[in-house]
Amino acid sequence: MILATIKQLFTYPIKGLTPQAMSEFTLTAGHGVKGDRAFALMFADNLEAAKIPAENAPWMSKKYLAVQNDWPLLAALECHYQPETTVLTVKRQGVAVLSAATNTAAGRDRISSFFTEYLAEIEPTKEARHPQLAPLRLVGDSSGETRYPDREPVHISLLSQATLDQLTEVALSNIDVGRFRPNVVLEGISAWSEFELIGKQFQLGTARIEVTARIGRCVNVEVNPQTGDRDIPLLSLLQQEFGHAQTGVLAKILNSGTVKIGDSLNS
Repeated sequence: MILATIKQLFTYPIKGLTPQAMSEFTLTAGHGVKGDRAFALMFADNLEAAKIPAENAPWMSKKYLAVQNDWPLLAALECHYQPETTVLTVKRQGVAVLSAATNTAAGRDRISSFFTEYLAEIEPTKEARHPQLAPLRLVGDSSGETRYPDREPVHISLLSQATLDQLTEVALSNIDVGRFRPNVVLEGISAWSEFELIGKQFQLGTARIEVTARIGRCVNVEVNPQTGDRDIPLLSLLQQEFGHAQTGVLAKILNSGTVKIGDSLNS
């Protein structure tokens, strides 16, 4: 039975930076989406990880990484990653300020230096877990095999469009899907009904998934994904209106397959 239809797909090549809209991608059992959060910007004072070659740095907590909920003005940068060439391009107010390859030492150094200098120009939030400025180091591999999601178990994230629509009504302002950084946006199911999927298995495109948990949110949902401003108090709105600070769900991949816009979520 068809429960929902896939409306949008996103990957996040570098953790904490710009999402990239996709028309389709492959879900791999034991991995998730290849290339999703394959890179991250690690503070170089993480001495244990610094001993390991940057390309092979293991998963680590985001407290060791430069991310938007600590440094919201990262969202003001428009970043695009091209996996075919391994080139990361960054624009600032529409002007290209960086173009560098992630598969060369020189390119990685340029990326690391650019973001180190950018953080020196901006302020962290008062809640930042790593407020002290330290050099940044690009970690991860252009093969897409490395992963730096918020949680160490491999997963993808799903969110109902109806949930976004209801949040827009409550906030009296359009709530951009980018605030929640999902991999899959579903339409055809009611607001918050994605929570009812937890503990069940489904066919998503040609892949098999199991929905495992709600996603607890942090202050990143308050950051405007275009400007980097914390402009809507979504965390307190969630608590006031719905009694929790959760949106969307996590799922693990049981059987590999392909997912594309227009595909169905089937029971």
